[in-house]
Amino acid sequence: MTNPFSDHPHAVGETYLGHMGQASRIGFQMIGGGLACLVHAILPFAFVTTGSAVILGLAETCGQRRRLMARATPEATVQAAPSAQG
Repeated sequence: MTNPFSDHPHAVGETYLGHMGQASRIGFQMIGGGLACLVHAILPFAFVTTGSAVILGLAETCGQRRRLMARATPEATVQAAPSAQG
């Protein structure tokens, strides 16, 4: 029987709590970047580069984690995020 709380974290080499921390950190960064974009929409002089900086930082963080996971467990397959182009 599979455990939905531990299957994915273990598949990516993390404990449940470690995965929760990492996913929460990324989620809060996304929320912060999104809020900065919403403020920027109303006040175009505010947070001019914050949204794109958050996106680039998250892309780098996630890319590094994928590379580390691939080296640690070459047999593991990590699905890439779906392309926005279709």
